Amino acid sequence: MATTKTGAPLDRGTLDTLLRRRLFYTPAFELYGGVSGLYDYGPPGCSLQANIVDAWRKHFVHEEDMLEVDCTMLTPNDVLKTSGHVDKFADWMCKDPKTGEIFRADHIIEEILEARLKGDKEARGERIVEEGEDADKKKRKKKLKDIKAIKLDEKVIQEYEGVLAKISDCSGEELGKLIVDYGITSPTTGNPLEPPVSFNLMFQTSIGPSANLPGYLRPETAQGQFLTFNKLYEFNNLRMPFASASIGKSFRNEISPRSGLLRTTIVEKTIGEAVKEGIVDNETLGYFLARIHLFLKELGVDQEKVRFRQHMPNEMAHYAADCWDAELFTSYGWIECVGCADRSAYDLTVHSSRTGEQLVVRETLEPPKVWEEWDMDVDKKWLGPKFRKDAKKIEEAVARISQGAREKLASVQKDGGKVFIEVEGLGSVELEKVTIAKNKKAVNIREYTPNVIEPSFGIGRIFYSLIEHIYWSRPGDEARGVLSFPPKIAPTKILIVPLSGHSDFAPIVTALSAKIRRAGISNRVDNSSATIGKRYARNDELGTPFGVTVDFQSLKDGTITLRERDGMKQVRGTQDEVIETVSQILDGDITFDDALAKFGEFQGQELDE
Repeated sequence: MATTKTGAPLDRGTLDTLLRRRLFYTPAFELYGGVSGLYDYGPPGCSLQANIVDAWRKHFVHEEDMLEVDCTMLTPNDVLKTSGHVDKFADWMCKDPKTGEIFRADHIIEEILEARLKGDKEARGERIVEEGEDADKKKRKKKLKDIKAIKLDEKVIQEYEGVLAKISDCSGEELGKLIVDYGITSPTTGNPLEPPVSFNLMFQTSIGPSANLPGYLRPETAQGQFLTFNKLYEFNNLRMPFASASIGKSFRNEISPRSGLLRTTIVEKTIGEAVKEGIVDNETLGYFLARIHLFLKELGVDQEKVRFRQHMPNEMAHYAADCWDAELFTSYGWIECVGCADRSAYDLTVHSSRTGEQLVVRETLEPPKVWEEWDMDVDKKWLGPKFRKDAKKIEEAVARISQGAREKLASVQKDGGKVFIEVEGLGSVELEKVTIAKNKKAVNIREYTPNVIEPSFGIGRIFYSLIEHIYWSRPGDEARGVLSFPPKIAPTKILIVPLSGHSDFAPIVTALSAKIRRAGISNRVDNSSATIGKRYARNDELGTPFGVTVDFQSLKDGTITLRERDGMKQVRGTQDEVIETVSQILDGDITFDDALAKFGEFQGQELDE
């Protein structure tokens, strides 16, 4: 399945060149050789990311009436020890003992087995069609030594394919066995690899100058929200359910960062902690899965390239009772872009247990809940002197007696019999002075720990996957790329193009740009000497949905043309009419086809397109 808008095969190298040339993103610290997994966003990349986050905020925070918080990125060790991240947030790595080069165990197995399968296809004379590759992957493939075109037995092919299908679920011990069984060695030197060891993915640091308070850059944004639960509950006037939201960066010290923006060291995330009442089943989880689907559709993601996959028990995070991923199909395969986890009451429970602070909901019951219960009351004046140090054991044994057993003991006592109970270490003990009675109980407050549904969005992954889905080339001109962002997501909404460099155009263009900005619409002016067609072409690569042309007729009557990016059709109107039309399109009230029907298609000056 092709990932581009038109269904044409994607040349990933061409797309990557476009994104870097137009400064959507660029490798960080490039003057110093760069660092794998670290990228900087340029102006259009920043705008696109901000627009995606803004759409997320409107779709979730505003519509769901969420409580937004911004928590610190530094997290003390004790918090992440309690949450389980210190012990369980890890991947498996292996090392070349002679050179010290580090490899992520599942990645190196995957790449070498895939290379062997490719060699088998070449030996069989099969044509191999590959998508364009990014620079990082090309470098890794050059390291694979002596992968020759060798025909494999069918049984071996099936084994390799089976391993590749389950590689992400393997334990460290299983990965080590695969390395030995399939002769996986360093692709750089051919040296044997050491057995895999666990590598914690968090960046460790010290908080304060004394280094007495160890901490980490947060691996997820959720923990801050859990720890402010009581404050948010109070802010929400003690009403349930409620939802909180957070937008910010989380950090992963990847063993082998790869796949460009899809797997980076710093991840921009949005989190919605939808807190649901503990007695409710998974309706909330299902609701947010549907909301996630609608959000991705709103961004312009191709609906044929979206799927929801439930985690298998062996891949579930330590905190999750259930988890679903929204995956987007790209040239890298299916990529997890959104996770929606049922964290049940895990986090609130473990933090409450560790700190002694009750992270619970107290609900007033109207009317109070009334029921009958069997009580056993042992006379302490008799119990203490008789059993001394064992008195506490007996009290604890009495407290553990079930309601059914108490009812039977009450019947025995009523018939004149003796009451005996079993006490660990003491055997059968007679309770000579005990009162057993059925009493009415009334409760005005119900106390419970709420469950949490967590939708977590990886903005960088959505950013890149969306670009693949909306990228295409003009027919007959493959070098002329277009990014068909929905107008409200596009980094810049309008390109203003003066048809001439004559000085008479400058005041009109300046005033028009300011007027459009006052209407809340981002715009850029391109008054370079390039032809108007070339100016539109480079802004098509930036995904700018509309172009406004100021021509010689504009000098006469003040009218301007409005060009739509994908169809390259134009309409003409006054400045106010054009600005109002774009505003209505951005608000979703009309489409450009509606504008064509209203104004009629304009076919005036030659645009050299």
